[in-house]
Amino acid sequence: MPRNLTITLNKAHEGQQSVLNEKKRFNVLCCGRRWGKSALATNLLCEVALNGHPAGYFTPTYKLLDGTYKECLAILEPIIKRKNEHQFIELITGGVIDFWSLENELAGRSRKYKRAIIDEGAFTKNLWQLWTESIRATLADLKGDAWFLSTPKGKNDFYKLYCKGKTEAKWMSWQMSTYTNPFIDNEEIDDARADLPELAFSQEYMAEFNDNVANPFGTNFIKLCVKPLSHKSPVCYGIDLAKSFDYTVIIGLDEDCNVCYMDRFQSDWQNVIQRIKDLNNGVPIAIDSTGVGDPIGEEVSRGRYVNLIKFTSQSKQQMMEGLAMKIQKLEIGFPDGIIKDELDNFEYEYTRTGVKYSAPSGLHDDCVCALALAITEFKIGKTYGKYTII
Repeated sequence: MPRNLTITLNKAHEGQQSVLNEKKRFNVLCCGRRWGKSALATNLLCEVALNGHPAGYFTPTYKLLDGTYKECLAILEPIIKRKNEHQFIELITGGVIDFWSLENELAGRSRKYKRAIIDEGAFTKNLWQLWTESIRATLADLKGDAWFLSTPKGKNDFYKLYCKGKTEAKWMSWQMSTYTNPFIDNEEIDDARADLPELAFSQEYMAEFNDNVANPFGTNFIKLCVKPLSHKSPVCYGIDLAKSFDYTVIIGLDEDCNVCYMDRFQSDWQNVIQRIKDLNNGVPIAIDSTGVGDPIGEEVSRGRYVNLIKFTSQSKQQMMEGLAMKIQKLEIGFPDGIIKDELDNFEYEYTRTGVKYSAPSGLHDDCVCALALAITEFKIGKTYGKYTII
């Protein structure tokens, strides 16, 4: 490295420094959001490369490479010999940082590293297999170390590795809540606690491992709410309209908040409108009017009460929390089958704008949305008494 040239790494805060002081060969850091794991990862990568060694950085998706790649680039720019965007940075010291997406199961194979960092490990599919069958071998030649960094997501492979750090001599694990980052105002974290579901806050900010944390309803509670289809008359309906390859689902609830009507189908708009018009007249309906639902909602609302609800991230979160409360208090009943299956598969994902509720990629959540809409209408009916039918 040229004389009189200074490369400045990120200054470690107290929590980061304690991790660095206690590190071993294999390290698992479970931390809350905004704790500073990206800054720590950048320092760990740059340190190795500055000393003339190779390092590998792995993330679940290609898109997640961007932030750390840019941070390394900004710090190392004066001494970069070659670079290829989101692929590698080679320094005049002889050190190199490779950037890998674990969407490629062969990521890192045939390479040798002094340090490997697996970021967002809890969100990496087949993490244990990728580690044991591919990444671990890249450390053999140089006797390199490994770092697994992530916010938790249930008790998956990342949790399995975290447990090794609590029991094995060459491993070390830490659990760091967002409160341990002195640069984040505790008031901001307290505000998030007030806004988020308890399990979401526990995972995202307190870095706690919880069973079934990705499911907002709780699989045990879902199982306890399974009942045969009620034979009573509906007091309200919830309707989720098909978008693209989804299904239109109509769910009716009786006076005890048990599902008494269920229709799930794919059809043209005229048939959808007719099926809705054929429902018991005088019974209030809640319809998702987002996008294609607007004209249908307006058509079927003529001559009967229809509550048109637009799904936004905030309104959907409120509806799903209302449904979760009913399920966890065992105040609702639904038949076994597609409704239960969709509830079991339903997940939340924490984003910068709040909590996103949806089915995992490739699965449906139409029944869940229809049920949540029906619950919204059921609650309105309980609160405000009889409806005036227009």
